[in-house]
Amino acid sequence: MTDKQPLGTALITGASSGIGAVYATKLAERGYDLILVARDRLKLEAVATQIGSSTGRSVRFLPSDLTECYDIACIEELLRSDPSITMLVNNAGLGSTASVLEADADRMQTLINLNVIALTRLTYAVVPQFVQRGHGTIINISSIVGRMALPYASSYIATKFAVEGLSESMRYELEPFHIRVKMVEPGSIGTEFGKGSMQMAVSDPYRVSMNKFLGVFAKSNSTGSKPEEVAKVIYRAANDSSNRLRYLAKPGPFYWMNRMLPDAVWRRMLVKAMVR
Repeated sequence: MTDKQPLGTALITGASSGIGAVYATKLAERGYDLILVARDRLKLEAVATQIGSSTGRSVRFLPSDLTECYDIACIEELLRSDPSITMLVNNAGLGSTASVLEADADRMQTLINLNVIALTRLTYAVVPQFVQRGHGTIINISSIVGRMALPYASSYIATKFAVEGLSESMRYELEPFHIRVKMVEPGSIGTEFGKGSMQMAVSDPYRVSMNKFLGVFAKSNSTGSKPEEVAKVIYRAANDSSNRLRYLAKPGPFYWMNRMLPDAVWRRMLVKAMVR
């Protein structure tokens, strides 16, 4: 991408705070018009107003709950019908910590609906327009746990494995049409995402080990990536014209140990650090 090209409009979900808000600002400064999507109307309007006034770009905002079918349908229709949209950033997501014994099925369904179903539906909605035009960019925000599993977050981790598989498969299918599929994999992030994660009640037999895991998780978040750092990686991915798919954003020591250690050694170390 260069400044001489018409950049069009980027639609960003989860744009009322954290990574989404920071990255939206960067895109507007680059020359994109924006459509911002999130649940919190007041925060979303404040972000849109600030970006619009500081950059002079057109910034629309659509308060939407992407776990609700009607709201998803409205965004899908916009993606199908607005020819100015050249980029989709699937950033909205929900976290969860719970043991398998204590996970609530209804809450897990909400998690899957947002992290997987909404992302997939919005992507499917925009792809035909991109194919017809012969270009477009899709950026999916995944996680390092899309490539490695940890205890007490099985449903959340499963959603990120799904995003990884979907993105990799789409990359092969859409590359012949000059549509770039990119995936950013942050480690722990110090944002409101962690505060908003669903955490189930802890009881025996997992009380001690779950509390140990949550302690490691909290420490990791406190030293994790800032939204600005992750936004820089997203920006680099968006501007990379190659067919590269994955972009790590401060993955942390657990990721590298998982990659380098033999499986048996990794599992013993993980259990000692987080479980027993």
